[in-house]
Amino acid sequence: MSAQDIILRPIITEASMEAMDDNKYTFEVATDANKTQVRQAVEELFQVKVVKVNILNVRGKLKRMGRYAGYTRKRRKAIVEVAEGQSIEIFPTTDEDSEE
Repeated sequence: MSAQDIILRPIITEASMEAMDDNKYTFEVATDANKTQVRQAVEELFQVKVVKVNILNVRGKLKRMGRYAGYTRKRRKAIVEVAEGQSIEIFPTTDEDSEE
């Protein structure tokens, strides 16, 4: 699997934004990826030194629409801690933003 197949997308929530102050970033990762693969993928994609990786399996939630019921898809989250002084730029700044 390539690094793009392992790291699917960043998870942007209030809690994950607060964790960014402690150099911890949250990503949705492939369901069959392990900690070593996540570490290597983040280091390759963002050129940072990863200190620690925690992985959580998130079960699908039961959702209903009238009499029909189903589950949302299950997913896997990885909380990645990077070395002190390094950061991952989730929201890239462009030159157009700085002019306004």
